[in-house]
Amino acid sequence: MTWHFTEDATAFRTAAADHLAAEPTRNTAVLTLMDRADRLGWWAEPDGRVTGVFAESPPRVPAFGAMTVDAARALVFPAGTEPTELRGETAAVEAYAEASGRPWTPVVRMRLFRLGEPTPPDPAPEGRARVAGGADIPLAAAWARAFARDIGEDPEQDFTAPVTERISEGRLLLWETPDGRPVAMAAVSRVIEGQARVHLVYTPPADRGRGHAAGVTAAAGRAALDAGADHVLLFTDLANPTSNALYQRLGYRPVTDHLGVEFESAPA
Repeated sequence: MTWHFTEDATAFRTAAADHLAAEPTRNTAVLTLMDRADRLGWWAEPDGRVTGVFAESPPRVPAFGAMTVDAARALVFPAGTEPTELRGETAAVEAYAEASGRPWTPVVRMRLFRLGEPTPPDPAPEGRARVAGGADIPLAAAWARAFARDIGEDPEQDFTAPVTERISEGRLLLWETPDGRPVAMAAVSRVIEGQARVHLVYTPPADRGRGHAAGVTAAAGRAALDAGADHVLLFTDLANPTSNALYQRLGYRPVTDHLGVEFESAPA
């Protein structure tokens, strides 16, 4: 039993193909990150079966996919490249953090949801969804910064490039009022191994409480299904009961709980 590391996404796909295909929902973060990851890893059992994977991007911030607790406990990163942060399913993250011997602090608890039977918002919000275009890039980038600030991430980074990519591929939707004013947004990841994830769901504070987020989230889920996704996913912050209740009203059902941690220092 051993961990293998690589920067080659093709080699990773070849080694972990069966594991990724068998658990596309639980591996959503790895599937989304693997083509641009700085480091990828998989745990092989004595019979060759892969029972744990991770993808790391940016450096020293790995995301665990489906991973056994034993694989997590056995994971040792090369000296000088140990994580500063880590996210993944709660049991695996806790197992790795405790085995590492390093001080760590929980920073976010999340829940992964999968869309069951899509349920339209009731009551239906006024307005309609539309696919964002090039003229919407400045607004979407500004909203992405505000979204990052709201969830405790770095709001100072330039979101123009990732927003432009999503818009150029038709993967960012806006909800607009009957007079054509954008009031909410949501994005959809590319479909990989049959799964796609709804993310970047944001409504400016002045426009909240009117059902716009429900409208654009439902539209994003339909867009993912139309793009060929068998599994439409999203993450919620467990500290936000409003969004957790909203997504369940739209037909999303819980899959697994996730934990994000920060490590206080590098090992001696």
